[in-house]
Amino acid sequence: MKNVLVVGGAGYIGSHACKALFKAGYNPVVFDNLVYGHEDAVKWGPFERGDLADAGRLDEVFVAYRPECVMHFAAYAYVGESVTDPAKYYVNNIVGSISLLEAMRRNGTDKIIFSSTCATYGEVDDLPITEETPQNPVNPYGFSKLAIEHALRDYGRAYGLKWAAMRYFNAAGLDADGDLGERHDPETHAIPLAIFAALRNGEFSVFGTDYNTPDGTAIRDYIHVSDLAQAHVLAIEYLNLGGESGAFNLATGRGTSVKELLTAVEMAVGLPVPVKFAPRRAGDPPALYASADKAERLLGWAPCCRDINLIVKSAADWFKQHHN
Repeated sequence: MKNVLVVGGAGYIGSHACKALFKAGYNPVVFDNLVYGHEDAVKWGPFERGDLADAGRLDEVFVAYRPECVMHFAAYAYVGESVTDPAKYYVNNIVGSISLLEAMRRNGTDKIIFSSTCATYGEVDDLPITEETPQNPVNPYGFSKLAIEHALRDYGRAYGLKWAAMRYFNAAGLDADGDLGERHDPETHAIPLAIFAALRNGEFSVFGTDYNTPDGTAIRDYIHVSDLAQAHVLAIEYLNLGGESGAFNLATGRGTSVKELLTAVEMAVGLPVPVKFAPRRAGDPPALYASADKAERLLGWAPCCRDINLIVKSAADWFKQHHN
């Protein structure tokens, strides 16, 4: 089995990628500092604890496993926190990523699949979003990811690095086999928050009901996490076959409004979601959804799960079992 170093592989998306890698015949080697990850999510390969800032520790792992490729998920990803504490994001997401790229150079690994984000686009004028849509991030989190996309291009030109930057939209859902959960602290994702509100008789905040959308609430593109994971495996195969480095949107091309999402949660949980209506949040666009035509054309990828009811049910089943 060929080794793939999965940096941040103990987290939500990274652990799903490890399962997909294992099923495809790879040996996922997880490198994680467990700040946000969970060691019990490492189930399909060895675990090496370490931090991207520790060049010596990175070299030890590269020498021990000689990975043919790196998948890089290790980033702080709370948008609001990135505004109030940008230094944390610049140091971890940018400096840490450069440390990883330098370790790859020192140790002769020339392929990387990078976890990027739709936040690199910022507020857009035209939908659906394509890879050619101008990138104008509006927060330090989005900027930190865009900075590494630029670094990947520069490393590719100067050092021959082969790379794919995967621009996610709203990652959602959970592994169909129940092997993995979603555990964020704090939790900021809409689907878990709505499920928690229903199960715990809490309150879900709907920010804005006066958008120019069919039901007045904001629209987002939700993509199942297992579909995201599969795209990463296909990206390795694409680069191995000589595919040109570049960025790929990972999305369904379909928008789901907040009200539609809440209806799906209530159906999946069997309980009402208590709602608090609040004003719009600054910087929240009315609608965001994307075309993934490039990923389909070049990677042979298309999301298997486009139905928001099935995506929500996959999450609700796990949370109902573990909500205590």
